[in-house]
Amino acid sequence: MGLMGDHFLPARGLLFDNDGVLVDSEVSVVRSWTRWAMENDLDPVEVMLAVPGRRAADTVALFLGADAVPAAVAHITRLELEDVGSTTAVPGVLELVPQLDGVPWAVVTSGVRDLAGARLTAAGVPLPEVLVTAEDVTAGKPHPEPYLTGASRLGLPPTDLVVLEDSPSGVAAGLAAGCAVLGIGELALDTAATAVVRDLTGVRWTGTGLLLPAATLLRG
Repeated sequence: MGLMGDHFLPARGLLFDNDGVLVDSEVSVVRSWTRWAMENDLDPVEVMLAVPGRRAADTVALFLGADAVPAAVAHITRLELEDVGSTTAVPGVLELVPQLDGVPWAVVTSGVRDLAGARLTAAGVPLPEVLVTAEDVTAGKPHPEPYLTGASRLGLPPTDLVVLEDSPSGVAAGLAAGCAVLGIGELALDTAATAVVRDLTGVRWTGTGLLLPAATLLRG
């Protein structure tokens, strides 16, 4: 395969996952969930493998009985909120988001509303008008409901939207909803994402879609 040039993804609007796409909360996530696992006599490695792209309630339900889930979700959310200060913006995000003035865009996250808002604020990312969180859906990613909800709230058909995702379950949700999916990071190379970039450095909104520079493109 020859050298890749710039790549263009047409779109009328964008649906961003939050953690790993807009904000880097990995330090906080690992610290909080490791603490939670140890408090519950669980293997932190096993728990961490279950966390990416899932709602906290769906992760907790893998390890605890149904009766224990609501209290456990409240506890892990509290741990993560207390540790929100280490959240930073993913490279390129603070340059891309200001270009979206007047463009329909939303954040669609498996996180709960308070945590999603706190992480965006801590990272200096402007809050979108449309924020779809764990509380807004009955089925979390990889089910398409979160992204279908985001598309509906933006008033656009999924085929006119690009989803930006880092986790395999999130990529699967975006594709199942009928959207093109831009994978973020090397983990997305193992998915069926439409294209994959290292991060959002140099990614530009052209007015009719996203221009992905060759320098950050992992797969076109």
